[in-house]
Amino acid sequence: MSEHRQLLLQNEYNQRMNWQLYSVCGALSPDLLNQDLGAFFHSITGTLNHLLLVDRLWLARMQGLSYPVSRLDDCLYDDWHELAAERIRTDDDLTVFVSCLEPSSLDIAFSYTSLLSPEPRRIRLGDALLHLFHHQTHHRGQITTLLAQQGVDFGETDLLLLPGLLIRG
Repeated sequence: MSEHRQLLLQNEYNQRMNWQLYSVCGALSPDLLNQDLGAFFHSITGTLNHLLLVDRLWLARMQGLSYPVSRLDDCLYDDWHELAAERIRTDDDLTVFVSCLEPSSLDIAFSYTSLLSPEPRRIRLGDALLHLFHHQTHHRGQITTLLAQQGVDFGETDLLLLPGLLIRG
């Protein structure tokens, strides 16, 4: 499987799992969503805000744009409906970005400055996208753990369950 195909698949999985988690979380009380459950970003809402912030930061970096952020735990949206709408918009932006890439562009390197270190860094576009999707999976795993600890059924999360992935016949 080509690198571009893998990234398209990761993007599809990313978008589907975000939709699934936001659907589950949207039915929960604001108190539960905002409760400090001991996660790195404290709450479910805190973790979802972190994911949105970092996705936007990386998408901007990959497009040669700036995205002003001072901390990785900045809260972008307190309002659940606004957060969910912006997640959909950002996932749509990411889908357009990945879908429009030529496979050869994945080897192009770009520079960025991390919030964790002032020294400029360079990374291949394909590797940055892979990082973005793995970062999403990592923190969604934290969210599903928090949900499971609260007795919330969040459904199946296996990549293999994406529609059309299994070969029939």
